[in-house]
Amino acid sequence: MTPTMRAAVLHGQADVRVESVALRPPGPGEVLVRVKAALTCGTDVKVYRRGYHARMITPPAIFGHEVAGVVEAAGDGVSDWPPGTPVVAANSAPCGRCGFCRAGRESLCDDLLFWNGAYAEFALIPARIVGRNLLRLPAGLPFSHAASAEPLACAVRGVEVAGVAAGQHLAVIGAGPIGLMLVALCRLAGARVVAAGRRPERLAAALALGAQAAVSAGPDADLGVRLRAASPEAGGFDVVIEASGSVAGSEAAIASVRKGGRVNLFAGCPADARVGLDVARLHYEELTLTSSFHHDPRAFREALRLIAERRVDPAAWITAEAPLAELPDVLRGLAEGAGGLKTAIVPG
Repeated sequence: MTPTMRAAVLHGQADVRVESVALRPPGPGEVLVRVKAALTCGTDVKVYRRGYHARMITPPAIFGHEVAGVVEAAGDGVSDWPPGTPVVAANSAPCGRCGFCRAGRESLCDDLLFWNGAYAEFALIPARIVGRNLLRLPAGLPFSHAASAEPLACAVRGVEVAGVAAGQHLAVIGAGPIGLMLVALCRLAGARVVAAGRRPERLAAALALGAQAAVSAGPDADLGVRLRAASPEAGGFDVVIEASGSVAGSEAAIASVRKGGRVNLFAGCPADARVGLDVARLHYEELTLTSSFHHDPRAFREALRLIAERRVDPAAWITAEAPLAELPDVLRGLAEGAGGLKTAIVPG
């Protein structure tokens, strides 16, 4: 008789069902993990709305990508991961062979392997991720906190690409989970941070994480003007990180950076998005526009270290817990704008 497990399967637009699926044993190089916590994510909500992801998911497919748990079994050729080992897995792994990998730009790998399957009783981790991006957890670290290592790794890279340093005046646009992670990391680096967002409770969370001020980004607000007014002597910020994924946020980021400053367009905008740009200002004020996509193995390890050493507290963005059976309702609520940030899905 074929063993089965309960898993959340994406069937299409706004159609996620928790059902019984076949439980395949790990093949060569693979590791089977008993899921202890899987976190909801803004990307998952977007995929839920669309019903697919062009690079990662073709329905029907088991859903979710932020996961921590305990090794249940390992396939042939795997000797470093005995059953019972607490682990966290990234949702991707670079090939290590292409030109971008050899140049140290692994997030741009030509053969970047993505994985989904976190919202389930068990997660089958591909061999390449086992080899590059499966990490042991230190004793006592909550599984839900460990599962934050993947999104935090993206924020780690974003802060590095933005060139954040002690003493800088900095703005973060967007106060969702990623925005809060960026605020926490920028404060950890010694920067002075102003957070901008739409929801008062999220701005309050940013202030609790150390932001010096909060700026409302309501639909009737000229966010660029408001942010610039909140900068030192209204002259603009040294660095602005855009984490809302909107054209308005991107334009506000460029409008609120100082002469000689740097903007990181961190969040992904829709594929057809176009941002207005004052090219004369870009030239004469020597602005630097950059972006950062995803993470790499080094950033993933750094993110786990920051969590394990309590330098960053995931409790700031994990605001609820729910069993696997309630995931469709949780995703529906997040897609409809329900309050809260990340929910820890606990299968057991």
